[in-house]
Amino acid sequence: MTTIKKIKSPIEQELKDFEPYFKKSLQSDIPLLGTILKFLYRTKGKQIRPIFVFLSASLHGRTNEFSQLAACSVELLHTATLVHDDVVDESYERRGAFSLNALWRNKLAVLVGDFILARGLLLQLENKKYNFLHLISKAVQDMSEGEILQMKKSRKLDIDDETYFEIIRKKTASLIATSMAIGAASTSDDPELPKKMYKIGQDAGIAFQIKDDIFDYQAKGILGKPTGNDIKEKKITLPLLYVLNNSKASERKRILRLIKRKNKNAEVVKELINLVIDRGGLDYAALKMTEFKDKAVKALMEFDDCEARTSLIELMDYITTRKK
Repeated sequence: MTTIKKIKSPIEQELKDFEPYFKKSLQSDIPLLGTILKFLYRTKGKQIRPIFVFLSASLHGRTNEFSQLAACSVELLHTATLVHDDVVDESYERRGAFSLNALWRNKLAVLVGDFILARGLLLQLENKKYNFLHLISKAVQDMSEGEILQMKKSRKLDIDDETYFEIIRKKTASLIATSMAIGAASTSDDPELPKKMYKIGQDAGIAFQIKDDIFDYQAKGILGKPTGNDIKEKKITLPLLYVLNNSKASERKRILRLIKRKNKNAEVVKELINLVIDRGGLDYAALKMTEFKDKAVKALMEFDDCEARTSLIELMDYITTRKK
């Protein structure tokens, strides 16, 4: 499997320059807010989305200051949504450490998330990059709609394949799609290129989320969250949805009843995880994940061969074969 270090090699300097740019954006003169922002910066993840931005930008031209702005805008939005997600999900752990709301409580976490989101929007306005603002604002709308739709379906447990893909397209794939589109917009004036890159990023983002859904049914909570967490939160994702779609009506009702009434029971969660594994739910999800990844790769092959294209294709492989 290609390492993330190799994937980043064509944009090594861009990522090096990005660190102080992003760190500066997470600053405030308010002492408490400054402390919290420093904590968030220290616990940042792999920054996959800025990698998408810079590789997409490099595919269509030479990266520049607007590419840095694009990457920072995407990562600020991603950071804000993670803070808000932990509040919504009542999660007290993020990337193996305490979440912000676990340390500073929900009210402050929500306000910090709002501050980070506003910082990204202001950066775009200050630089008069209104096309960036449109892309980011649309992503905020899609992610919010996806989260609300998932919450609604978690209460009623009436999800189907079409709804599942709509949720992950909006909630997760929209930001990766935006990363690809805004990267292209930073180095090209062709109005069609961001649209093409958005579609490629959307397929890649769907594959990325299916991989996360598969992780939740694996033996260890390698993403820093308990195994079976989706079941505990009454989230029916693709592996379980496959089992439900291929069960008799009576068994389907029994499974849904268990999720609705005993989703916190460790033995019930274990039973449902084993059922998904035994009935081929993970195999089916992996198959669909590969289909979306292959669609993204096929579309990338339409562009000229270069280091950025190679790394983007390798990045597609990485997000579907990663171990965490």
